Parts: sequence; C-alpha cells; structure tokens
Amino acid sequence: MIAKNSVVLYKKNPALIIETTGDKFTIQYCSQPATPTGKKAVYATQKVREKDFVVLSEDKASSIDAVLAAKADDFANAVKEAWELLLSDEATASEEISFADVAAYALSELKADMSWAFYSALKNTFYFEEIAPLVFKPRSESAIDELVKKAESKGKEEELRAAFIERLKKRQLDLPADSKYMVDVEALALGKSDHSKTLHDAKITETPENAHKILLDTKIWDITRNPYPVRWGLSMQSATEGLASPPDEERVVVEGTSYAIDNAWSTDPDDAVAFDGTYLWVHIADPASTVRPDDKIDRIARGRGATLYIPEGASRMLSEDCLEDYALGLSEKSRALSFRILLDEKNAVADCQVFKTWVTVARLTYESADEKKDSPELAPLYEIARKNIERRNKAGAVQIELPEVHITVDSETKRVAIDTPPHPMSAIVVREMMLLAGEGAARFAFKNKIPFPFVSQESPDIPAKLPEGLAGQFALRKCMHRRSVGVTPAPHAGLGLTMYSQVTSPLRRYSDLIAHQQLRAFLDGREVLDKDTMLERVSAGDAAMSASVKAERKSNLHWTLVYLLQNPDWTGDAVCVDIMGKQAKFLIPSLAQETTIVPPHAVQLNEVIKVKAGNIDIPNLTVTFIPVVSDTVKE
Repeated sequence: MIAKNSVVLYKKNPALIIETTGDKFTIQYCSQPATPTGKKAVYATQKVREKDFVVLSEDKASSIDAVLAAKADDFANAVKEAWELLLSDEATASEEISFADVAAYALSELKADMSWAFYSALKNTFYFEEIAPLVFKPRSESAIDELVKKAESKGKEEELRAAFIERLKKRQLDLPADSKYMVDVEALALGKSDHSKTLHDAKITETPENAHKILLDTKIWDITRNPYPVRWGLSMQSATEGLASPPDEERVVVEGTSYAIDNAWSTDPDDAVAFDGTYLWVHIADPASTVRPDDKIDRIARGRGATLYIPEGASRMLSEDCLEDYALGLSEKSRALSFRILLDEKNAVADCQVFKTWVTVARLTYESADEKKDSPELAPLYEIARKNIERRNKAGAVQIELPEVHITVDSETKRVAIDTPPHPMSAIVVREMMLLAGEGAARFAFKNKIPFPFVSQESPDIPAKLPEGLAGQFALRKCMHRRSVGVTPAPHAGLGLTMYSQVTSPLRRYSDLIAHQQLRAFLDGREVLDKDTMLERVSAGDAAMSASVKAERKSNLHWTLVYLLQNPDWTGDAVCVDIMGKQAKFLIPSLAQETTIVPPHAVQLNEVIKVKAGNIDIPNLTVTFIPVVSDTVKE
C-alpha cells in the first residue's frame, strides 16, 4: 500500500502522493519552478494510476517544497563512497543494485525529504549507470575515466563555442577557424534550413536576411555572393543529363537560307525565319525529337521549368551538350520543327502546316540584320512584321515599352556592368515572327484536335485617357491581367490575337517543349497526351518557371545594388510615372528600377529629376534614391 506523502517519480520529476482513492492516486508536483527574478513556483495536481509513477520513498515527506529544496551536491561524496564500497567487493562490483540498496551503502538513513536530491546525485554521477527505473550498476574505473575525458572535451568545446558566440555578437570572428561554426548560418541564408542554432545562441532573429547580413558583416561572404537561385531551390548549374543524338528520320528539306537573329551574346539560338515568296517559315529547335513525355530528361526539365538567366550566366533547362545537336545554325544543316505559314491579305494566318525539317541557318546579330534590312532575303520579313503590328493594333493589342537593361558580371573581378540595350528593328521583326508561329501553331492544334497549351489574356480595363510617355506606359502596365494557360483556345487581348500558344523556345521553356511533344506525337502518328495530363505537366513546369522568374528578378536587383556600391558616385535620371500625394513613383531608365520618393518640389508626370543612391542594404534588397536637388531638370 502506497502511503500518503510518499515521494514518487512522475514523468522523471518528483511528486508527492497527497490522496488515494481506490486504484487512483492524486499527486502534487511543480509545474513551473521559481525564477531568479522572484516569480514563485507553481504547483499542480493530477489523478494517476500506479503504472504512471515509480515510488522513490515510502516514508512520509513533509512537503513537495521540502523535497525540491534539498540539494544533490550535498550527496556527491556519499555516492562516491557507495561506489568504492561496492567496487571493493567482487560480489557486488558488477551486480545490479536497487536505489534503496545504494542509499543503504551511502547513508545511515535516507529521509523522504532527501530522496529526490540523492536520486539526482546518483543519476547524474559518473559512478553509477541507471539501467532501469531505480536500478543501477556501478561503472568500472576505465569506463569512468572515458566519461571524464569526454566531459572535459565537451566542456572545452562548450567553452570555445561560448567564446565564438561572444565574437559573433561583436562581428569580430577569428577566420578561418570560426567558419566551422557558421555552416548553419549559411544554410539559413541559402534557404536550405529554416533555423540556425548559431543565430539563436547569439540572440539574433533567425531569418535568411539576418543570416545574409551576418555573413557579410563577418566577411565570410562578400557583397558579390548571390544567394537567390539557391534560396529559391534552383541549381546554378545547367542540367547534366545529356540528350541522345537526334533520331534518323525522314525530314523535309527546306530550300534556301533561314536566319537566326539574336543578341550578340546569345549562345543557344533556337529559332530562325525566312520567306520563300509564298510562305513564311519559322523554324524552331527540335529537342522533342528525343525528349519523350515523362522520360528522365522530361522530368528534369519539368522540375526546372525554364532556363535560369542571371547576370552570372545561364543555368539551362536542358544540358549544355544538347546545343550542338539541337540549336539552330551551329552546324551546316540543322534539324527543326518548322511552321509553314500562309498569310492572307490582312497578314492574318490563313493556314499553318507543321513539318520535321532540315534547314540551312545563318546567324545574325540584331545589328547586322538591320544593316541588311533592305536585302531581298530580309526585306519581306520586315514588311510582314510591319503589317502584323498594324493588324494586332487594330485588334486592340497593347504595346508596353518600359526601360530594360542588360546586367553582366565579370567572372574574375566581379565588377558589374549595366547597359541599356539598343532597340533594333530586327528585334521587333523576330518578335512578330514568333507571334505568328504561336498563332499558327494554336490554329494547327485546334484544327487537328490536338490537346494543346493555349495561352490567353483577358482584356485590360484601360482608362479613356492615359498620360503620355513613361507615365502612360507605367499606368498601362497596371491595367493588364495575368495570362492564363488552358486547353481551350481563347483570345489573348494583350497581343491582339484570337488564339495563341508559345512554341518558340523548347530549349529554354518547358511549356514550349510540351507543345512540341504534342505536335510531334501527332505528326508521327503516336498517341498524344490527354488534356488533363498535359495541363497538369504544364502547370508543374510553370510553377518551377515562376521560381526561376523570381530568382532572376531578385538576382538582377542584387547585382544592381552591388553595381551602386561599386560606383558610389553614380547619379541618374528618374522619371515621374505616378503621383501619390506628397510622394511620387519614379522610374530610373538606366537601372530599370522603380522607386518612391518625396520630391524636392511639386512634380508633374514625366518630369525628370536627378537622383543618387543611399542606404544600400544588400541582404534586404533595398536602396533609397535621393534627389540631387541642384541638378533637377524639367522636360
């Protein structure tokens, strides 16, 4: 029979039996200890069964306070003496022994009020090992020596870590020695972990931004470290799974030369165009000849969603090696999936046919194409583009032209360059050819009942009167709706097209690759993906592409801030695009950045002021642009 006021262990902590009712016991225990600041201990009671606790002492304790007040340190010598006695007797040196028997060896009497303190001393010593509740075994001298060494080593390590934490608080690390303690901080900054014990111990709020700041402050990272692709779960390396060589299959040979027109820095040309006097030809790289739905490479591409383009370089959706076989114009003859488009008198797509082809492709930069714009080969393309713009504008197309920049980083010096790319006519020509290909592909798929990723956009709500200049373009952008992808054709209001699909970048964009897979399956007489499966895979690819887009934007902003730090004397023009009371929104064309400023005087839309950069915060991706009052100019 367990008597009232017996001391028991409940959930490894001391408690007192204060009442018994049948097979149930009411215990009292400390639910919240007293604190050094003066808060009193809080006690609780609970009804339990005998199986829920272990009896520590059947003698009556005076109170739970008295049980908790006794100190374990007072019994340290008694525990050691009990161990020496037991170890000196061969019969007991390696035997299991109960808590009560150890107490008998150690003490002349163990009062109930002292039972918890003695148990704590016994449990936390090197001399005994608790092998079952209230059952102990003496440790050998060699085992104790090993434990002592480990404890000393742990104590030394804790001492070293405590010193490191103090250095971290002062942002004065001992590098490279302290780097080993900062691994979890880097993991948090890179989005690989949600927590950092190091920041927690240093009483620094655990956020990726704070982790980034600490790494900069302690010079483990410098300002050129870009964490955003990794933080968004993206690889900084191109896909490594190589594509097989293109299959040996029958292809239509397209006569004449087609032209791949792109930026001078482009290394993955995937489209080329030509006009043969009757048909507009748009040739697109053909990786879908090898990448089949849901094979390993297809799943890798779906997981990436798109090629990641950041100032450091490109991390490709498909492997670098595949460019030699699949990019256009890198060899004498190129394989392509070609869209042969017949235009009517209004420049609308009257018919579109799709072929597997061999094409001869010449590569041109935008600048060299513009130099040849009056040539017999290119002049028809420029005229088709002009007519197509006119047709789309009549259909309500929205043309938004906001500043763009091209950011590059020198791989050795890490110096950043920000250039405003030219706006060559040839770039507009290529854009219009790609739109015609997307329109033609959509019509071909719809006509042949091919499940296809049709892209649409609702009509914008454009005010009757818009400002001129950049302010008007800024306001127009705010009116636009997000695009949608579905299995049913619908108008794309922003482009002024009744149906449209993206098909011109299968090397760079997963949704385009899916479209090509559907077209090739149809041409080959194979089974196409059903609508639900196709849309599910397009959605998965678009979700991954969304992460790439966000990482690209944050990377561009990161390198823009690095550029401003590298060029502390920078000033630039800022154009007022929106007025919000005393504040105004400005666009900085040379950086392609927006900022909100309280201008030095009342401004008008499209008014230009000169600004400089201040309070640049790399971890939080913020910068304050400050008017340079003396240089303020008006348009």
